[in-house]
Amino acid sequence: MSKAGYGVGAQAEGKTEQVTDIGSGNKRIRTRYTCNPGYSPISDCFCVRFSPDDQYLATSFANGAINIYNAETGKQEFVLNSTPPGTDLSATPLPTTQLRWRPHNAQSKTKSVLISVNAEFDGQILHWHIKSGKCLHTITERGNQLFCLDYFSDGSQFATAGRDRLVRVYDEATKRLVQTLQGGDMKDTAGHSNRVFSLKYHPQDPNIILSGGWDNTVQIWDTRRGHSVRSLWNCYLCGDSADFSSDGTTILTGSWRTENALQTWDFGSGKVQETIEWQSASSKSTCMLFAAQFSKDAASSMILAGGSQENEAKFFVRQPGSKTAAFGALIQMPKPVFTVDWSASSKLAAVGGADGQVRVLEVV
Repeated sequence: MSKAGYGVGAQAEGKTEQVTDIGSGNKRIRTRYTCNPGYSPISDCFCVRFSPDDQYLATSFANGAINIYNAETGKQEFVLNSTPPGTDLSATPLPTTQLRWRPHNAQSKTKSVLISVNAEFDGQILHWHIKSGKCLHTITERGNQLFCLDYFSDGSQFATAGRDRLVRVYDEATKRLVQTLQGGDMKDTAGHSNRVFSLKYHPQDPNIILSGGWDNTVQIWDTRRGHSVRSLWNCYLCGDSADFSSDGTTILTGSWRTENALQTWDFGSGKVQETIEWQSASSKSTCMLFAAQFSKDAASSMILAGGSQENEAKFFVRQPGSKTAAFGALIQMPKPVFTVDWSASSKLAAVGGADGQVRVLEVV
């Protein structure tokens, strides 16, 4: 897994983790609770995801386990894919790299379905029914470690990507592979040339999928063409750090680098809209980003991002006509941040990382 080797030694020596307010705006953050599954040895948290109804918070770990918490209280409700303590390391599953909840819709009678992908040599896509703990369905992609997946907003299809640089689209009802996207038009786009770590459907158009990874590009795929139709250049993605705004007009990228790490792009033109200042008056530090996400309200009015080097997560507010500004941060964390997620209401946010704990914060 890419994240395990990066910057984990950059621990905040002798400093205590703290939640801090930034600027003089009216938004603030406060700690709600921390989820600690207590794995020994400590297992990195690779993904956090609130359920569509904000009832649950799903978290996935390097030891393959998926822990489900009550999103209101932080109490653990279910554990999936766990390995009994004392299991020989060679027999434990490889990391569960990403999770997505199946969107609630009229077609599916079963709620609380979670889909996960893992970094096994033959990567698996697993459908889980969280309340019974049962794995409902397994799809295997031979020879491909999987790092990311996403559902289209109506739950009718999902897509995966990982080590082999292709994007695969599946039908949710039949669980069949319906299309493999690869390459480009050989004029302006060539597809991916390295691992893919972030994947995102356009919020309204099931034909458009965004993906990014180690090759310094974000590819925009069109399923009607079967290949990449456009690319954004100079964005180095090492985690779940590409996103669409709720209206589909703006793309967010978080790059694993110290300069120009957090950027928004105009989806229509493919040009950078804004490079968001990470530094603030109170904090001169930069952060190399593993995770970045728009809030889920209609205006995508906030951004949450986090990463390594400074081991912090920062909250930003987007204001029409003015620069995007930080309003809060979780700083001096012991290890890097790998994953962030906003709740559907955008009132709560979860932050997970290399110390195996998940912090949930509230925007007030």
